[in-house]
Amino acid sequence: MKTAIALLAFALTGLAVSASEAAPRHAPADREAAHFAPCGGGLRVTCVVDGDTLWYRGTKIRLADINAPELSSPHCRAEARLGARAAGRLADLLNAGGFSLQPIARAQDAYGRRLLVVTRGGESLGAMLTAEGLAEPWQGHRRDWCRA
Repeated sequence: MKTAIALLAFALTGLAVSASEAAPRHAPADREAAHFAPCGGGLRVTCVVDGDTLWYRGTKIRLADINAPELSSPHCRAEARLGARAAGRLADLLNAGGFSLQPIARAQDAYGRRLLVVTRGGESLGAMLTAEGLAEPWQGHRRDWCRA
């Protein structure tokens, strides 16, 4: 009886949460999917360039939320090694299942690449690369990956 009274008093104070408000908010359905391999020298349709750049259905995309080591023009061996690991891991993450492409305020970068955040289940794949030490959050400039 005391429990029922306490619940009634709690509800009357306006602090109760409706069922719809208490329901967990789900990320949008991850409807995008494809098989990603490393980009080669030919026509690029769907492939991974490096840890923060990919081609998807003929569109070149830059992961807007991260910076990863360069793979095509590394400044040192350490950057080349880390860049290869980042590119391989990005391909693994993309190939693991459906994903979503989330736009940001700026549509493209100075190189004409679409700027998007790639997510799965509402979590950024770029953030996953960052958590694994294969990238860093985008800070408006590229990092020198050769510094200790």
